[in-house]
Amino acid sequence: MAMVAHQHNRESSSGSGSINKHLDNNGKYVRYTTEQVEALERVYAECPKPSSLRRQQLIRECPILSNIEPKQIKVWFQNRRCREKQRNESTRLQSVNRKLSAMNKLLMEENDRLQKQVSQLVCENGYMRQQLHTSSAPNTDASCESAVTTPRHSLRDSNNPAGLLSIAEETLAEFLSKATGTAVDWVQMPGMKPGPDSVGIFAISQSCSGVAARACGLVSLEPTKIVEILKDRPSWFRDCRSLEVFTMFPTANGGTIELLYEQTYAPTTLAPARDFWTLRYTTTLENGSFVICERSLSGTGAGPNTAAASQFVRAEMLPSGYLIRPCEGGGSIIHIVDHLNLEAWSVPEVLRPLYESSKVVAQKMTIAALRYIRQIAQESSGEVVYGIGRQPAVLRTFSQRLSRGFNDAINGFNDDGWSLMNCDGAEDVIIAITSAKNLTTGNNISLLGGVLCAKASMLLQNVAPATLVRFLREHRSEWADFNVDAYAAASLKAGSSTYAAYPGTRFTGSQIIMPLGHTIEHEEMLEVIRLEGHSVSHEDSFDSRDIHLLQMCSGVDENAEGACSELVFAPIDEMFPDDVLPLLPSGFRIIPLDSKPVDSKDSHKTLDLTSSLEVGPGTSHAPEASYSARSVLTIAFQFPFESNLQDNVATMARQYVRSVISSVQRLAVAISPSGLCPTLGPKLSPASPEALTLAHWICQSYSYHVGAELVKADPMSYESVLKTLWLHQDAILCCSLKALPVFTFANQAGLDLLETSLVALQDITIDKIFDECGRKALFSIFSKIMQDGFGYLPGGMCMSTMGRHVSYEQAIVWKVFAEEENNVHCLAFSFVNWSFV
Repeated sequence: MAMVAHQHNRESSSGSGSINKHLDNNGKYVRYTTEQVEALERVYAECPKPSSLRRQQLIRECPILSNIEPKQIKVWFQNRRCREKQRNESTRLQSVNRKLSAMNKLLMEENDRLQKQVSQLVCENGYMRQQLHTSSAPNTDASCESAVTTPRHSLRDSNNPAGLLSIAEETLAEFLSKATGTAVDWVQMPGMKPGPDSVGIFAISQSCSGVAARACGLVSLEPTKIVEILKDRPSWFRDCRSLEVFTMFPTANGGTIELLYEQTYAPTTLAPARDFWTLRYTTTLENGSFVICERSLSGTGAGPNTAAASQFVRAEMLPSGYLIRPCEGGGSIIHIVDHLNLEAWSVPEVLRPLYESSKVVAQKMTIAALRYIRQIAQESSGEVVYGIGRQPAVLRTFSQRLSRGFNDAINGFNDDGWSLMNCDGAEDVIIAITSAKNLTTGNNISLLGGVLCAKASMLLQNVAPATLVRFLREHRSEWADFNVDAYAAASLKAGSSTYAAYPGTRFTGSQIIMPLGHTIEHEEMLEVIRLEGHSVSHEDSFDSRDIHLLQMCSGVDENAEGACSELVFAPIDEMFPDDVLPLLPSGFRIIPLDSKPVDSKDSHKTLDLTSSLEVGPGTSHAPEASYSARSVLTIAFQFPFESNLQDNVATMARQYVRSVISSVQRLAVAISPSGLCPTLGPKLSPASPEALTLAHWICQSYSYHVGAELVKADPMSYESVLKTLWLHQDAILCCSLKALPVFTFANQAGLDLLETSLVALQDITIDKIFDECGRKALFSIFSKIMQDGFGYLPGGMCMSTMGRHVSYEQAIVWKVFAEEENNVHCLAFSFVNWSFV
């Protein structure tokens, strides 16, 4: 071993050729021949770490290596692996260094901008103080308008390139002033931190007309590639229905001016869609930076005047765009600005926050653009690996098709062939139909008469959208009717024309989630869902009756503030090809109307809240704190139908959507803060005391053993103790003292940590949450706990029932005494400062 280390050190210092030398029997270096190196390299490419048998086999098979001992070949492979590891590490460090240098430059520029802003605010503050001292009269000077209020720009002459170039140059100047932060007061978006591996620096607008968002980010793509991606807006902006270039001509400075017409989807059934008529200017600055800037046009020739555009409200884009600056050593820094006036007057008052929120613009457009470019960059570098052999571009196409199909179903545009069915304006569920000829389909649904969509929107109170979507994803049986899923799936298969699909099949209610892929920041997941079905008769038992769904879940990550949360799915064949047709997406979209800061632990609420669904108003121990967050839920379900069954399918669809709405409302009540406390009932389990009594025992025993108060509550009020313990930030769990200890109680944080419910809690043994190190640590202090009454576990890792790793700073374990019997009832655990990894 010493000889190996010595040889390695000598070779490391002898230059690039040292790896091609070996020691002969006299201890002298002998250089490998070219043929020997090539033979060894071929083996290394196949197996960098060959076994002893493989090395001996190599010597036997290659005569040119016969004069080399197996030990010397082993050393050669060790040195070769070390050499490659050093090379890879050097490459990685160079990449990180470039990122840090670029981000440092970005932060210095941001710091300069903030310094200028502070100086300006100090001057304005001094001026205002002077004005207040010199005059008590109100300031009636009407000339002090905001410097960022930009009037709608008129198209002076659509046939005059000089006039368009003048508009383009003005747009460029205004956009650059916003991109560098001098024209708008930007405020950092909560939760977004700069860094070499972060998405970038995000800001939202303050004191400007319309709504605006700005982002800066470092991306490992060349500027020309980024320009190509950003100009293809439908590829990354999910709300973009179409983008059409009406006119395009070059400018003398090498740039390009385009007149664009863009249509965007409405997010709910309660508001009309938006369209834009804009001028886009692409050019290069003197410093080598690329710019794509855009603004709305109005006046004569303001866009197409067709019947299709009548379903849209013309919105305004104020000077916006992208500044792409090349970095030394590769990559680019991107500055993105989106500044819109979405004509909030045209929607119901309850929805206006969606059209007046900079955070919504940031999540839907600004952040979406930057994340998409980073996704492409990582895919291009080979850093993204997906399962079951699907290419990243194919998975992106699936996600885009699900999103587009769901948006088409919600909007139901006339030019797509959609028309309302028996709508008198008073129905809670809207039914729309479209003919099969309007669908891009294969031969497998040629017998269909068309597709029917049942959709509805409703207001939710006190529900976190991400929490509700996670529950809908994990617990489909709580809201879905698998027979309806079976009908939709079977109707898309060739030759299936029966209303009662999958006859003689019993569905177990269980689902298996098979991940396909996810975006680099996990803000969107793509997966295949298998709903298991079993034949009732033995004759058909060999026939698989499972239902397969392609599903997309988004907006459930911790950085989803202001973003909508979606669960969209569509029936597919079991062995679906890359170009599977058709996809008829259905699902849920929940958009927050009010911005409310969410506690970090709230974002990891348990996915199994089934036990809370029976919460009654008389038994709930709800927190008294006010919670007024609102969100709008949009539901849309699509069903294929044959012409002679249109009315039957419409009746079924309306009843089904109403049942789903009822289930979601019930879930929302259980998930909301007013329904988070458990009913618990008179007993936690047949062998447990009342919840109020157990909570009192837990707190009293903690105080006795540890010498400190676990909760700040009136010890004489059992209800106050239970309520405070239930809402305690640390995860508190109790386990029995049986031969195989099981958990008998947990507060809300404990249920969140385990990702389970009070009902399922009693099926979890303590060994399931601790790893080997955790079990050893617990066993090592167990005797101390039984002797002293308490003990401390050092920080470590445990695991939830969903397989997620949980880190904790410390765990306190103590014995809980039954007061009246004076014996040990159970052991209690308190996991301090826990979080999901």
